[in-house]
Amino acid sequence: MFMKTHRLFFIALFMLGSISLWSQPQWYNDMDEALKAARAENKKIILVFSGSDWCIPCIKLEKNIWNAPEFFRYANEHYIMIRADFPRKKKNRLPEQQRLKNNALAEKYNPEGYFPLVVVFSPDGKVLGKTGYDKNKSPEDYIAYFDSL
Repeated sequence: MFMKTHRLFFIALFMLGSISLWSQPQWYNDMDEALKAARAENKKIILVFSGSDWCIPCIKLEKNIWNAPEFFRYANEHYIMIRADFPRKKKNRLPEQQRLKNNALAEKYNPEGYFPLVVVFSPDGKVLGKTGYDKNKSPEDYIAYFDSL
């Protein structure tokens, strides 16, 4: 009986872990890889400029929009997601190669330095639109905006 209870516990724990991993959006961190995937899957790209450990609107966008189940389902079907993160805390520092990639993306697509900034691309890399975080918009509002592009 003891072994059976433990086995059920571990099975349940594994399933919960699997569900939580599945429910997180897949984020690319390289534009070239994202473009290849977008072309192969005929999906648009959402590029997010974020300050994950200091930018309150960025953190709210992540929590309220990107991690919302309805947005995740939508994005998974229609978009390749890429994040250019600019953390400030030493413990969150990105590897030098990633910082260089993110800086290059910022120079090209976010020279004004807005955070968060969301840039939407066609599968061939053409900029279709830009937006930011609006606390009054729901995941459905963002979906409607992205559908309009």
